[in-house]
Amino acid sequence: MIGRVRRIIGVVLCGCLAGPGAALQAADGDRPPLVIEHVDVISMVQGAPPVLRDQTVVIAGGRIQAVEASASPTPVKGAQRIDGRGRYLLPGLVDMHVHVWDEAELPAYLAHGVTTVRNASGMPFLLEFADAIQAGRLTGPELITTGPILNGRGHNTQANHQIVETAAEAREAVFAHHARGYRHLKVYSNLNPEAYRAIRLAARELGMSIMGHTPEGARQVDAAGVPSFEIAFRDILRDGWLSIEHVESIVWHALGDRLDPQAMCALAAEIAASGVPVTPTLLAHHNLVRVARSQGAFLRRPGVETMNPFIAQLEQPVYQHWASQPPTSRDAHDAFYAEAARCLHEQGVTLLAGSDAGIFVNIPGLSLLEELELLRGGVGISPWEVLATATRNPAQVLGRAARAGQIAPGFDADILLLAGNPLEDIGALRQLEGLVVDGVWRDAQGIEALHRQAREVSLERSQQRILAAMAAQGTPVE
Repeated sequence: MIGRVRRIIGVVLCGCLAGPGAALQAADGDRPPLVIEHVDVISMVQGAPPVLRDQTVVIAGGRIQAVEASASPTPVKGAQRIDGRGRYLLPGLVDMHVHVWDEAELPAYLAHGVTTVRNASGMPFLLEFADAIQAGRLTGPELITTGPILNGRGHNTQANHQIVETAAEAREAVFAHHARGYRHLKVYSNLNPEAYRAIRLAARELGMSIMGHTPEGARQVDAAGVPSFEIAFRDILRDGWLSIEHVESIVWHALGDRLDPQAMCALAAEIAASGVPVTPTLLAHHNLVRVARSQGAFLRRPGVETMNPFIAQLEQPVYQHWASQPPTSRDAHDAFYAEAARCLHEQGVTLLAGSDAGIFVNIPGLSLLEELELLRGGVGISPWEVLATATRNPAQVLGRAARAGQIAPGFDADILLLAGNPLEDIGALRQLEGLVVDGVWRDAQGIEALHRQAREVSLERSQQRILAAMAAQGTPVE
């Protein structure tokens, strides 16, 4: 895979090559143009037909050069040609909430059609991974990462969190993140008002985005178990976040964990008015339920061999807890989270597909396909709008709407070739027959090679790297 240096060769954004009948030469001397012929295209272009039938798509220099009717395509000299008859092209998928711990996980995303990921718990080696992917030294999806998770002490502090309790500590942490190369921040629910305000001010000063769990400050729980919070959820809607993560966190913080559909839909209208996107991550909770329902059998499903072995080792108590829960113990919450996502969608909130892959038993790559299936089957969102949550919407939120998330001239050549039509059956996303990443073609054998790479996990390598990263951010490591 070559680097993601994008070169536009003779592209005119009207959808034509430079000049009527002009022949396209090899783009850069490194490889010939790629031409996918007689293929049906799901372009994800707003207002275009859902499927463009019998198209020829020309790719060179890592960019889409033309999307034309196969009956009269522009000549292309010296091209690598792919017969796309009976198949469908779709923009590469984006997973907006993952946790990457080791390089072995990266090919797993590509093998399932995920060509970009947003990592939600930064560590210094992930910046190195991102650079290596861009330079072509490492195989993986485009990697965007937040800095280390910023949190306060309290009920849900985790070992990989960076603890900030005062404004000075919070400001120092944000500036340190920026100096190391991070441009996105992730915050968590224990943050107190002083620390959270300092993070917001420093982020604004440095031009950094904020996403994560909405900070609660001090939490009180009354005799009936109803929580109240020092920081109101609705106050955070004014703070210009890039996205709010997890429907279950929204239900907890904004509704006090009340499973009230009317209140949820009213809240969704407020979120829509604020313009803040939401990453529902329905699968994060749904997989807990699946472990409980199966009394632990789900922990051994195919694909778990690609989970990070060091993280899996640390999560054994969590596995045991959920495997021992009554099978129906969280069914009501699981159903309500789907209802909450439906409210958000119907009120016009921009939804982003995110899987929380890399933790619990959320398998890298595959989990995004499962999340999309939940949005379709569990929530009832239309197939095109489901696909938008993993293509158009992330491109818009990440400031890439002019170059990513669609199949159109001038756009990045990250493309999936599917055996079936996901607009008819979202499960067709599991039928990946070809993959173009940065303009480089992989056939079924190349995809199988990615699956093999994803199984090359290493407990020792992961443990050493993760513990070193935690020590570097000031987390005590015993």
